[in-house]
Amino acid sequence: MAKIRVVVEYFVAIAILVLVWYAYVVAFEVPEFILPLPAEVGKAFIEMFSSQNVLHHFSVTAGEVLAGFVLGIVLGYVIGYSIGKVKVLEEALMPYILLAQTAPKIALAPLFVIWFGLGFTSKLVLIISMVFFPVMLGAVFGLKSITYNMKCLMQITGLNWWQKIVQVELPYSLPQIFAGLKVGMVQAVIASIVAEWISGESGLGYLLVYNSTTYNTPMLFASIIYTIVVGIIFYALIGFLEDRFLFWHESKQIGK
Repeated sequence: MAKIRVVVEYFVAIAILVLVWYAYVVAFEVPEFILPLPAEVGKAFIEMFSSQNVLHHFSVTAGEVLAGFVLGIVLGYVIGYSIGKVKVLEEALMPYILLAQTAPKIALAPLFVIWFGLGFTSKLVLIISMVFFPVMLGAVFGLKSITYNMKCLMQITGLNWWQKIVQVELPYSLPQIFAGLKVGMVQAVIASIVAEWISGESGLGYLLVYNSTTYNTPMLFASIIYTIVVGIIFYALIGFLEDRFLFWHESKQIGK
């Protein structure tokens, strides 16, 4: 029931937004090239879908996000786990990681294009750089959340390194990791769109630039909606996985 209520609240919020949007355009006679009517945006959205051209761009962006997100997760968890387990690594690497993280990734996008070219690689590197940090922090803080009593229990039971990871360390880290994944997914979609702005010949970011330069505002709004859909799909997927893997966590018991 709680999830149904959330969905209904989202639809009500969207309906209110559309009504306010329509009223503003009609009341102030806003030109279409500045802010089109919701109906015009809906028409453009359907036209893009009917032409099947948008499906290609949608799949390109989704593929970039998925590839960069998965690689960012692997890299972030491996380095985060290593830092969390080895104090020397934490002291040696964290200053450099924090220094790199403070640099605005969007500003680094043109540099990645120079280093890795205009193709898929530069986009992938940008997405990985955006996903890596929140996942790494989740892994580090997850390991630090393991209690002293649990560490003693692992020693007493004689778990090997693999059993420690699978049975204790990973489950303890999952709440923090999933929190990092949600942040990382939003970052991944942003990174993909920005990369396509700069160097893309396809993808939703490319459509945004194309429709902007041609002053096709209804199509521009429709492209933005498709971009939002990509983010919602991946975010919902993470939420689904979180519910399946963290069903035992106290945060999932509230409201049941």
